[in-house]
Amino acid sequence: MQFDAAIAAQRSFQRAQDTGELGDDREAVIEAEATFSASAGSEATAAYLTLQEIGERHPDAAAFQEFLIYITWQQVVEETIPSHFLKGVELCDRYLQRWGCEDRVQVIQIRELRTSFRAGLGLKDDEPDEYAQDTIKGGD
Repeated sequence: MQFDAAIAAQRSFQRAQDTGELGDDREAVIEAEATFSASAGSEATAAYLTLQEIGERHPDAAAFQEFLIYITWQQVVEETIPSHFLKGVELCDRYLQRWGCEDRVQVIQIRELRTSFRAGLGLKDDEPDEYAQDTIKGGD
């Protein structure tokens, strides 16, 4: 990958706070993120799951959805199991369906993570990438 997922996660997390997209869940998210970032093992996993649950309540929170994708990659690195790769693909697909045509650094990074999550499941990107096809390129 051409970027550090942990740094990208922190940037998206800060934007999620700055934009107010978390509403009443803001404090719970801050607390869970602090636990996730400061611990390992079952405590970090529990915080990760809490963040994912909150994310389900905020499907329109772009920065927070980016954050969830980035921390899912961190979770893959910590615990390399198929369910984390599957969750990563699911989150990436949902994000790209919603915001994939925007020309942003996050979209590029999330496409790259999607490829990595799929590779972790043994899936090749031989099929046409519908997200890349939908992106407007220079001269179009």
